[in-house]
Amino acid sequence: MTATILLTPAVEDRTPSSLPPRLVLAPGDTAPALIDGAWWPRSRDLAAELPALIEVLDPLWGRITRVTVHPTFWPVIPRKVPVHGHVVHVGWFEAEQDPHKLLLLSYTVGRWDLLVVPPEREPVTAARLMTMAADPSWSLTATGLIQEAERFRAAAEAEADSDSYREAFWDSEGGHDARHPDSRTPDRAVIGHVPTPAEGV
Repeated sequence: MTATILLTPAVEDRTPSSLPPRLVLAPGDTAPALIDGAWWPRSRDLAAELPALIEVLDPLWGRITRVTVHPTFWPVIPRKVPVHGHVVHVGWFEAEQDPHKLLLLSYTVGRWDLLVVPPEREPVTAARLMTMAADPSWSLTATGLIQEAERFRAAAEAEADSDSYREAFWDSEGGHDARHPDSRTPDRAVIGHVPTPAEGV
């Protein structure tokens, strides 16, 4: 299986569960990684968000029967979530589970770990996180991926601030005109004596 990304813009008159999930999966023919992909839910309402995710994953991974989350980022954790044709049991672990990870279990195939991209993340950072999570060369935990994306964002902001500072400094020193002295008008003209060949030097 190759990486699959299902990203759709939100439609105001549709509920979260009726929208396709924003999901990317790592290629299935690669070595096992710490993360099998990423999911970018539209909210922190598990009862509303999980059904669409499970409906996409059931045909790919076998029927998902259990999901576990970390309670830090989910205000309400339902014990059961009805999904098309079956019920998914939901549990939580505080000390044993990465706060940014969703663990999915299938009784026929096994287990998968998805990075949960925070719903409030801006699209550029969310897309970067999803790409990193689907790339087997990143051997980071879910929290490690979040921290790496945050470092990248902070570095990009610092670079933008530095560029703004350099531009402001350049402008304060004359900007574009500083590179072309003849385009600037001197305060007073300086006239010097230029000797003729007969006068010698």
